[in-house]
Amino acid sequence: MAETANGASFSSLFTSYQVLCHTEISERDALIREMVQALGPALGTGEVGNAVRRVIEREEDMPSVVAPGIAIPHGRIRGLQRLVVAVATSRKGVRFTDDDEGLVKLVILVLAPHDSPAAYLQAVSSLAEILQTPGSADKVAALETGDGVWHFFDRGGLILPDYVCAGDLMRREFVSVHTDDTCEKAIDYFVKHQLADLPVVDSDGKLVGLVTADALLKVCLPDYILWVEDLSPIINFEPFAELLRNEEKTWLADIMSDDYVTVAEDSPAIEVAKGMCKRGIRQVLVLRGETLVGVIAIEDFITKILRE
Repeated sequence: MAETANGASFSSLFTSYQVLCHTEISERDALIREMVQALGPALGTGEVGNAVRRVIEREEDMPSVVAPGIAIPHGRIRGLQRLVVAVATSRKGVRFTDDDEGLVKLVILVLAPHDSPAAYLQAVSSLAEILQTPGSADKVAALETGDGVWHFFDRGGLILPDYVCAGDLMRREFVSVHTDDTCEKAIDYFVKHQLADLPVVDSDGKLVGLVTADALLKVCLPDYILWVEDLSPIINFEPFAELLRNEEKTWLADIMSDDYVTVAEDSPAIEVAKGMCKRGIRQVLVLRGETLVGVIAIEDFITKILRE
């Protein structure tokens, strides 16, 4: 197993020699190439070109702009022994995507060992305060030297967490419904967002239940139909028409379930995986106290843990 940097300071992952201060490079791929080359000694002979390709390919699939003016391109590299970082600042900005958010002034390149699951997420987690503070990119880009940039991260006391937690994996933007909503809204959301279930929250955002597509179908079908083998005598039965006639009158509070799995925002990723496997579910709900703050689908878990 490759060496990890859990519990280490973020500034220990690079030196001022891995800082491209006030770069004049304005093209994304060229900048990535220059930053990877700055990490050459850590990569080993012949691996620079491979690392450049992996980072750029991943950038094409999923742009790494994570906050206004900040991008964190990254890749997992076979043979790399530890997490390494290079930093670049730009006064004019480097175009990472075509939209308004795509011009970045602070670029943090993270290369992680291939066999170190979620090392990138740990690095991003350590940077959370910077990413959430407005103007951070401009502040760092204004620094005059590589030493100054390094000291910015060193003074910040940024520490890589010992483990990836639910808050690092969850989707912070998700679809939910309220206790005073009706089946009409749930049906619309199921169709529009192609979902299989919807968390139900109260007016304060507290999780109170879950509405599933299965539960919605059961509203349409009397209990006895589920046990009848031969449906030919009632083939013209119209349960779905009945639901459509009453969708504005059927309250979600009456059909929601309390059968779901929750984890706290700071729960380790292993606890998330255990909940999914033990209960055979594809999604867990993330709470801060009683408030729903995120959703982790199994697809997100696999992508972020095994491929980020």
